[in-house]
Amino acid sequence: MSNPQRTRTTAATPPVPTEELEAMLTRLRLPAIRDRLDALLEEAARRELNLREALAWLCAAEVARKDQLRMEMALRLARFPYVRTLEAFDFKAQPSIDPAQMRELATCRRVANGDTLLLLGPPGVGKTHLAVALGREAVRLGHSVQYVGAMELISALAKAQAQHALEARLTQYAKSRLLIIDELGYLPLEPNAAYLFFQLISRCYQRGSVLIDVTPISGPVPMRAGGVIRPLSIAGGLP
Repeated sequence: MSNPQRTRTTAATPPVPTEELEAMLTRLRLPAIRDRLDALLEEAARRELNLREALAWLCAAEVARKDQLRMEMALRLARFPYVRTLEAFDFKAQPSIDPAQMRELATCRRVANGDTLLLLGPPGVGKTHLAVALGREAVRLGHSVQYVGAMELISALAKAQAQHALEARLTQYAKSRLLIIDELGYLPLEPNAAYLFFQLISRCYQRGSVLIDVTPISGPVPMRAGGVIRPLSIAGGLP
Protein backbone atom coordinates (compact mmCIF):
# COMPACT_ATOMS: atom_id res chain seq x y z
CA MET A 1 0.00 0.00 0.00
CA SER A 2 1.50 3.23 -1.08
CA ASN A 3 1.62 6.27 1.16
CA PRO A 4 -0.16 9.30 -0.11
CA GLN A 5 2.29 11.95 -1.34
CA ARG A 6 2.74 14.73 1.19
CA THR A 7 2.87 18.29 0.06
CA ARG A 8 5.32 20.51 1.99
CA THR A 9 4.32 24.12 2.35
CA THR A 10 6.59 26.89 3.49
CA ALA A 11 5.06 29.73 5.38
CA ALA A 12 6.27 33.19 4.42
CA THR A 13 8.58 34.71 7.02
CA PRO A 14 7.06 37.88 8.42
CA PRO A 15 9.25 40.95 7.97
CA VAL A 16 11.32 41.98 10.98
CA PRO A 17 10.31 45.43 12.23
CA THR A 18 13.02 48.02 11.56
CA GLU A 19 13.12 49.05 15.22
CA GLU A 20 13.72 45.48 16.33
CA LEU A 21 16.47 44.96 13.78
CA GLU A 22 18.19 48.22 14.76
CA ALA A 23 18.00 47.22 18.42
CA MET A 24 19.71 43.89 17.67
CA LEU A 25 22.43 45.60 15.65
CA THR A 26 22.98 48.06 18.49
CA ARG A 27 23.24 45.22 20.99
CA LEU A 28 25.77 43.48 18.74
CA ARG A 29 27.71 46.76 18.46
CA LEU A 30 27.36 47.00 14.68
CA PRO A 31 26.61 50.72 14.26
CA ALA A 32 27.91 51.00 10.69
CA ILE A 33 25.44 48.37 9.48
CA ARG A 34 22.65 49.82 11.63
CA ASP A 35 23.13 53.41 10.44
CA ARG A 36 23.37 52.48 6.74
CA LEU A 37 21.19 49.38 6.69
CA ASP A 38 18.74 50.40 3.98
CA ALA A 39 21.48 51.71 1.67
CA LEU A 40 23.63 48.62 2.19
CA LEU A 41 20.74 46.23 1.55
CA GLU A 42 19.73 48.13 -1.57
CA GLU A 43 23.29 47.96 -2.85
CA ALA A 44 23.46 44.23 -2.09
CA ALA A 45 20.21 43.71 -4.01
CA ARG A 46 21.44 45.81 -6.92
CA ARG A 47 24.54 43.62 -7.11
CA GLU A 48 22.34 40.50 -6.91
CA LEU A 49 24.39 39.10 -4.03
CA ASN A 50 23.45 35.79 -2.47
CA LEU A 51 23.05 35.48 1.29
CA ARG A 52 26.71 34.69 1.98
CA GLU A 53 27.92 37.49 -0.28
CA ALA A 54 25.49 39.96 1.27
CA LEU A 55 26.66 39.03 4.76
CA ALA A 56 30.29 39.53 3.71
CA TRP A 57 29.30 42.91 2.18
CA LEU A 58 27.68 44.04 5.43
CA CYS A 59 30.61 42.84 7.54
CA ALA A 60 33.09 44.62 5.29
CA ALA A 61 31.20 47.87 5.78
CA GLU A 62 31.34 47.43 9.56
CA VAL A 63 35.05 46.59 9.56
CA ALA A 64 35.85 49.59 7.36
CA ARG A 65 33.99 51.93 9.72
CA LYS A 66 35.73 50.50 12.78
CA ASP A 67 39.12 50.86 11.10
CA GLN A 68 38.31 54.47 10.25
CA LEU A 69 37.31 55.28 13.83
CA ARG A 70 40.40 53.54 15.19
CA MET A 71 42.60 55.56 12.82
CA GLU A 72 40.94 58.85 13.79
CA MET A 73 41.33 58.13 17.50
CA ALA A 74 44.95 56.99 17.14
CA LEU A 75 45.85 60.11 15.16
CA ARG A 76 44.35 62.32 17.87
CA LEU A 77 46.31 60.47 20.55
CA ALA A 78 49.52 60.75 18.50
CA ARG A 79 49.26 64.58 18.54
CA PHE A 80 50.90 65.19 15.19
CA PRO A 81 51.32 68.93 14.52
CA TYR A 82 49.99 68.60 10.98
CA VAL A 83 49.33 66.12 8.17
CA ARG A 84 52.33 65.02 6.14
CA THR A 85 52.71 62.02 3.81
CA LEU A 86 55.60 60.31 2.07
CA GLU A 87 53.86 60.88 -1.26
CA ALA A 88 54.09 64.65 -0.69
CA PHE A 89 57.80 64.63 0.21
CA ASP A 90 60.08 66.21 -2.42
CA PHE A 91 62.74 63.54 -2.84
CA LYS A 92 64.27 65.45 -5.76
CA ALA A 93 65.13 68.27 -3.37
CA GLN A 94 66.82 65.77 -1.04
CA PRO A 95 68.81 63.39 -3.26
CA SER A 96 70.63 61.96 -0.21
CA ILE A 97 67.39 60.22 0.78
CA ASP A 98 66.58 56.99 -1.04
CA PRO A 99 62.82 56.74 -1.74
CA ALA A 100 63.06 52.95 -1.66
CA GLN A 101 64.59 53.12 1.82
CA MET A 102 61.74 55.35 3.01
CA ARG A 103 59.17 52.96 1.57
CA GLU A 104 60.87 50.15 3.46
CA LEU A 105 60.75 52.20 6.68
CA ALA A 106 57.05 52.85 6.02
CA THR A 107 56.37 49.11 6.29
CA CYS A 108 57.13 49.59 10.01
CA ARG A 109 59.13 46.39 10.29
CA ARG A 110 61.62 48.37 12.37
CA VAL A 111 58.80 49.49 14.63
CA ALA A 112 57.70 45.90 15.10
CA ASN A 113 61.30 45.01 15.97
CA GLY A 114 61.61 47.85 18.50
CA ASP A 115 64.45 49.55 16.60
CA THR A 116 65.57 53.16 16.97
CA LEU A 117 65.80 55.46 13.95
CA LEU A 118 67.64 58.79 13.71
CA LEU A 119 66.90 61.44 11.09
CA LEU A 120 69.92 63.78 10.98
CA GLY A 121 70.30 67.08 9.17
CA PRO A 122 70.14 70.87 9.44
CA PRO A 123 66.85 72.76 9.82
CA GLY A 124 64.51 72.96 6.87
CA VAL A 125 65.43 69.78 5.02
CA GLY A 126 62.28 67.78 5.79
CA LYS A 127 63.10 65.80 8.93
CA THR A 128 59.81 66.63 10.64
CA HIS A 129 57.89 65.92 7.43
CA LEU A 130 59.39 62.44 7.24
CA ALA A 131 58.92 61.81 10.96
CA VAL A 132 55.22 62.69 10.80
CA ALA A 133 54.70 60.74 7.57
CA LEU A 134 56.33 57.62 9.03
CA GLY A 135 54.31 58.06 12.22
CA ARG A 136 51.06 58.21 10.28
CA GLU A 137 51.99 55.04 8.42
CA ALA A 138 52.63 53.35 11.77
CA VAL A 139 49.16 54.41 12.95
CA ARG A 140 47.60 53.11 9.73
CA LEU A 141 49.24 49.75 10.33
CA GLY A 142 47.84 49.53 13.85
CA HIS A 143 50.74 50.74 16.00
CA SER A 144 50.25 53.19 18.86
CA VAL A 145 52.26 56.39 18.31
CA GLN A 146 53.17 59.47 20.34
CA TYR A 147 54.74 62.60 18.83
CA VAL A 148 56.46 65.16 21.06
CA GLY A 149 58.93 67.99 20.57
CA ALA A 150 62.27 67.47 22.30
CA MET A 151 62.07 70.62 24.44
CA GLU A 152 58.46 69.87 25.41
CA LEU A 153 59.57 66.37 26.34
CA ILE A 154 62.47 67.53 28.53
CA SER A 155 60.26 70.14 30.19
CA ALA A 156 57.57 67.54 30.97
CA LEU A 157 60.14 65.13 32.42
CA ALA A 158 61.76 67.84 34.55
CA LYS A 159 58.37 68.93 35.88
CA ALA A 160 57.46 65.33 36.70
CA GLN A 161 60.80 64.88 38.47
CA ALA A 162 60.17 67.97 40.60
CA GLN A 163 56.73 66.63 41.50
CA HIS A 164 58.09 63.15 42.33
CA ALA A 165 56.11 61.71 39.41
CA LEU A 166 58.95 60.89 37.02
CA GLU A 167 58.24 57.18 36.98
CA ALA A 168 54.66 57.71 35.84
CA ARG A 169 55.70 60.17 33.12
CA LEU A 170 58.41 57.85 31.80
CA THR A 171 55.86 55.03 31.66
CA GLN A 172 53.43 57.27 29.76
CA TYR A 173 55.96 58.09 27.04
CA ALA A 174 57.34 54.55 26.83
CA LYS A 175 53.98 52.81 26.50
CA SER A 176 53.57 53.64 22.80
CA ARG A 177 54.86 51.26 20.19
CA LEU A 178 56.53 54.23 18.46
CA LEU A 179 57.70 57.40 20.21
CA ILE A 180 58.67 60.27 17.86
CA ILE A 181 60.94 62.95 19.38
CA ASP A 182 61.20 66.00 17.13
CA GLU A 183 63.88 68.69 16.94
CA LEU A 184 66.48 67.28 19.28
CA GLY A 185 69.79 69.18 19.15
CA TYR A 186 68.71 72.78 18.55
CA LEU A 187 70.05 73.55 22.03
CA PRO A 188 72.57 71.59 24.11
CA LEU A 189 71.07 69.62 26.98
CA GLU A 190 71.91 70.52 30.54
CA PRO A 191 73.27 67.60 32.61
CA ASN A 192 69.95 66.88 34.30
CA ALA A 193 68.07 67.13 31.01
CA ALA A 194 70.51 64.69 29.45
CA TYR A 195 70.01 62.35 32.41
CA LEU A 196 66.22 62.49 32.00
CA PHE A 197 66.49 61.89 28.27
CA PHE A 198 68.74 58.88 28.88
CA GLN A 199 66.25 57.51 31.39
CA LEU A 200 63.48 57.69 28.80
CA ILE A 201 65.52 56.02 26.04
CA SER A 202 66.52 53.29 28.49
CA ARG A 203 62.86 52.79 29.40
CA CYS A 204 61.88 52.49 25.73
CA TYR A 205 64.65 50.01 24.94
CA GLN A 206 63.21 46.59 24.02
CA ARG A 207 59.70 47.88 24.79
CA GLY A 208 59.04 50.04 21.77
CA SER A 209 60.60 51.90 18.88
CA VAL A 210 61.94 55.46 18.96
CA LEU A 211 62.30 57.86 16.02
CA ILE A 212 64.43 60.94 16.77
CA ASP A 213 64.77 63.96 14.50
CA VAL A 214 68.26 65.36 15.25
CA THR A 215 69.74 68.72 14.27
CA PRO A 216 73.50 68.74 15.01
CA ILE A 217 74.46 71.80 17.06
CA SER A 218 78.22 71.78 16.40
CA GLY A 219 78.41 71.85 12.61
CA PRO A 220 79.37 68.88 10.43
CA VAL A 221 79.70 65.64 12.35
CA PRO A 222 81.46 62.50 11.07
CA MET A 223 79.05 59.89 9.78
CA ARG A 224 79.32 56.24 10.76
CA ALA A 225 80.38 55.36 7.21
CA GLY A 226 82.81 58.27 6.89
CA GLY A 227 82.52 61.79 5.51
CA VAL A 228 80.20 64.41 6.94
CA ILE A 229 76.46 64.67 7.40
CA ARG A 230 74.72 65.42 4.15
CA PRO A 231 71.56 67.58 3.95
CA LEU A 232 69.58 64.71 5.44
CA SER A 233 70.82 61.34 6.62
CA ILE A 234 69.26 58.26 8.17
CA ALA A 235 70.82 56.03 10.78
CA GLY A 236 69.36 53.20 12.75
CA GLY A 237 70.03 50.65 15.40
CA LEU A 238 70.91 52.50 18.59
CA PRO A 239 71.99 49.99 21.21
